[in-house]
Amino acid sequence: MGVRRRAREAALQFLFQEDFKLEEGHREEELVERFDAFCTLYQVNKKARPYAQELLQGIIKIQGEIDANIGEAASNWRLSRLAATDRNILRLAVYEMISDTEIPDQVAINEAVEIAKRFGSDESPAFINGVLDAVKTVLRS
Repeated sequence: MGVRRRAREAALQFLFQEDFKLEEGHREEELVERFDAFCTLYQVNKKARPYAQELLQGIIKIQGEIDANIGEAASNWRLSRLAATDRNILRLAVYEMISDTEIPDQVAINEAVEIAKRFGSDESPAFINGVLDAVKTVLRS
């Protein structure tokens, strides 16, 4: 498994954890400290940490835009009703599609689908593929 895949998986696990802690008043400024503690506790690969942290900081900064894109593409689903795993996989991929010109959209989509196979439900890969394909169409039109 490549370093970027490990980074995406670490970012996903951190985002999943954060979904349940946001109500406790965590601030964006504390992200680095919380992620460092997470990495120590869950033994995240040291080579994967910088890219995971880059993903997390980027997602936090433009989460409103990311969530709006997901909400538009998943028109029959409210973001809050999506499974936390699926919601955060989508956030990771949409962030890469919006901000990372190095990574082609199809690579971001494929990575998200592969991560969904590992962490999501049986329906997650197809759902994520469909939503991300719709996001790609909107972003590139």
